[in-house]
Amino acid sequence: QVQLMESGGGLVQAGGSLRLSCVASGTIRGISDVGWYREAPGKPREWVATISGGNTDYAGSAEHRFTISKDNVKKMVYLQMNNLKPEDTAVYYCNAVISGSPDWRFRNYWGQGTQVTVTS
Repeated sequence: QVQLMESGGGLVQAGGSLRLSCVASGTIRGISDVGWYREAPGKPREWVATISGGNTDYAGSAEHRFTISKDNVKKMVYLQMNNLKPEDTAVYYCNAVISGSPDWRFRNYWGQGTQVTVTS
């Protein structure tokens, strides 16, 4: 069964950095678009960044501070977050469109999330 699992969250002071990781496991034939989303308390889940092939795209709040990258061999996606701000505090989720066992149809998967807390 295909699963996504995030790691790398934690507590950091404003101005600091964190690197989130997301690994895909299971019997996988292909991975299409991969993105990071976040959900702050009392707010809807919002898109942060996407990587598709060699192209990346960022929400305005993430541009110039966050970098999304991937390692196709390891089936991992990363989100390097620099100059973090208290408003970046949220649970961060990995999202990917994956072709996996048993029927190889592309489906949308979510990880369980990792907490990022930025203190002022």
